[in-house]
Amino acid sequence: MKDINSERPKTVGILTLGCKVNQYETTAMEELFRNSGYTVVDANEKADIYIINSCTVTHMSDKKSRQFLRRARRMSPDAVIAVTGCYSQVAPDEVISIPEVDVIVGTKDKSRIVEILESAMPGEKLSRVEDVMKPMEFEEMHIEGASGKTRAFVKVQDGCNRFCSYCIIPYARGSIRSRRIDNIVDEVSRLAKLGFKEIVLTGINVACYGQDLKTSGFLDVIKAVHSIGGIERIRMSSVEPDMLTDEFIYELSKLEKVCPHFHLSIQSGCNETLLRMNRRYTTEKLKAIIGKLRESFNNVALTTDIIAGFPGETDEEFEATYEFLKEVKLYQMHIFKYSPRKGTPAAAMGDQVDPQKKQERSERLISLSSSNQREFMEKMIGETENVLFEQMAGEGIFEGHTSNYVKVCASSVTDIEGSMQKIELSEVKGEHIHGIIKQEYTTK
Repeated sequence: MKDINSERPKTVGILTLGCKVNQYETTAMEELFRNSGYTVVDANEKADIYIINSCTVTHMSDKKSRQFLRRARRMSPDAVIAVTGCYSQVAPDEVISIPEVDVIVGTKDKSRIVEILESAMPGEKLSRVEDVMKPMEFEEMHIEGASGKTRAFVKVQDGCNRFCSYCIIPYARGSIRSRRIDNIVDEVSRLAKLGFKEIVLTGINVACYGQDLKTSGFLDVIKAVHSIGGIERIRMSSVEPDMLTDEFIYELSKLEKVCPHFHLSIQSGCNETLLRMNRRYTTEKLKAIIGKLRESFNNVALTTDIIAGFPGETDEEFEATYEFLKEVKLYQMHIFKYSPRKGTPAAAMGDQVDPQKKQERSERLISLSSSNQREFMEKMIGETENVLFEQMAGEGIFEGHTSNYVKVCASSVTDIEGSMQKIELSEVKGEHIHGIIKQEYTTK
């Protein structure tokens, strides 16, 4: 490990795994390094410092972390290598013992990452992991100068008090902490001035925003952001279904900037399985929420996460989940094979499902999701939608999303990246729709 306190120019590369909260925190950390005189490089390039902003939701995320650490050390043998985030928070002894790792920081103190790394002594390992189960306040991190993109993540909340039986996140992130609304408004206002048109309000459990404050709720945040000029779209990250009350949905439906796209954290379509998961709703309640969303938002796209092979999931329970999902026809489903996380109640449950059976169930659900996705997109053919184009996908081909988060590609002889275009949707191609510019205009 080299001494990074020399006067020469220094470089840092950060790899981000996991959720949108991690993506936000990585952007904020990159800004902290730039403000301290560092050059931020791609994590696959040679650097003086490597940071992996880790996830630990599944064994696969842990595996990806270890693979990157080995690759980083091969690329730059003398670099300072740090691990931040959920993996280092829940398994600090395991992570600090990895030969390639010099410094670990948990889910707290990322706002002090530069200071912590510069305090590391060559040849010594440094662990800065605090107990997140103690009462804490929201840790402010800011994005001041991000540019070049159309969509920005804004972290409004951290932590979770739900303790679902399969989930390690409450142990990694601690209890609910909400960000002050005036700080959220300040950040979104700066992003609007930088040209961002779409804001994704993100957190570990965003709909629980304000439970610690007692003075405001998530709807207050959405309304405050809605009033900011220059912002044209508002999305939210994964939402617990039972938080979507009729009143909440009604209030959202009156806000024209709120996108008709909701990611519902469903996990299972079987009541018995949901009970073992310690989820707080039934399939009957889910159907009512889904129906209310479809009634309140035109062409709403509903996406979800589903766990295949949860402990004790019998063939009958899986079939109940499959039939439920077949009936409600969600636009897209992210399928995860159950992965035991040490320290969670589900990891100690009996009747762990055979890996081969998990695989078979996962494949059936993925096939159903693909069928639902194509059917949803085909129903949009012939419609004209506003598409916010985010990047070039090839020579003269640009890629963006509709308000309900369907991916669209279109050809243009001019650069339409960062602009909103009226697109006639013409043909489904794989996981996107090809469209034709109906009326070219720009809101760059």
